[in-house]
Amino acid sequence: MTIDAVVRTREPVRHDDGSAMPGSLIEVIDAIPESCYVQPTARGIGLVARDLALYLGAIVALYFAHAWWLVGLLWLLTGFSVAGLFVLGHDAAHGALFANRRLNGVVGRMLMLPSLHLFDAWKLGHNHIHHRHTTKQGMDFVWHPVTPADFAEMNTMKRLIHRLEWSMLGAGAYYLRNIWLKRMVLFTPPAKWVRGVNRDRLLVSTVATVTTFGVLVLGGLFSGDIFNAVWLVMKLLVVPFLLFGWIIGWTVYVHHIDPRIAWLRKGWTPVKAQLTGTTILRVPKGFNFFFHWIFVHVPHHVDVRIPCYHLTRAAEAIKDAFPGIVAERKMRLGDYIRTTRACKLFDFDTGRWYSYRRGLATLKP
Repeated sequence: MTIDAVVRTREPVRHDDGSAMPGSLIEVIDAIPESCYVQPTARGIGLVARDLALYLGAIVALYFAHAWWLVGLLWLLTGFSVAGLFVLGHDAAHGALFANRRLNGVVGRMLMLPSLHLFDAWKLGHNHIHHRHTTKQGMDFVWHPVTPADFAEMNTMKRLIHRLEWSMLGAGAYYLRNIWLKRMVLFTPPAKWVRGVNRDRLLVSTVATVTTFGVLVLGGLFSGDIFNAVWLVMKLLVVPFLLFGWIIGWTVYVHHIDPRIAWLRKGWTPVKAQLTGTTILRVPKGFNFFFHWIFVHVPHHVDVRIPCYHLTRAAEAIKDAFPGIVAERKMRLGDYIRTTRACKLFDFDTGRWYSYRRGLATLKP
């Protein structure tokens, strides 16, 4: 059965607590007001201009900063600024930032340059795989869990890597290795996508090379100050990129990993995956300045065409139409820490998350 056929099925679907769920995503989309799809070009350009100004301002300030505490603060600001640009680029990849497809492509590619992401490779992996197969075993590669048996078969190095990447501080390592490195740098696209991905690879590599060389020159490469030249590259480019990786990795993690979110092998349907495979997290208002309402993640998965600034209104419409289905909670540091301790291994047969100790204990006779 095709994805479209599954989406349009009217067979009843029920939530784990027994409450009735909509029979298809079409029913959920129909509950979203048409006003949530309005994409004024001026608003999109305004968000892009604001975020670019913030990023460039942070880079300039970082160049002139010398006090360790100021450099640290500006690193954080720059990392968040790159993340903000990336989220807008992500919206453009979905066709949600502007109504014009060409404008989405041009601006989206530009917005993803500071994070060194290939626009078309991102569209393939994120739009066509992650969103179409959210939390489906063997398909959704974003924070895909391993079973206790899988972990037991790993060698020592693979176990250490898994323990790092699924730890409280490992989100950046997971994202940069499993998504950026594998899906951007080392990615071999299908034939249909080769031309676009190779074009973006050339664009990103050229910009990265020219930018790095320019920063080396600013740091004194030609005057013989090699140490300062390398330090400036680390200061302006490498550390902000690594911080971006952690910020986005953590963001993706809290969207899809939770003791109450089950990855599915049997009984997977698009409507169940998109309504229960992610959450709505209430965050401090300042977060949305950088993250553009992406923590209101359920309506984004229901319909990626909704611009980021309409996600809150769309979420309210979905909750009103289908009460008790959507998970909404306040984002707390304690919940994140508890989740990273509890969600290490997953049993697809029972739908349960386990810690390492409890998961491996299930294998004992």
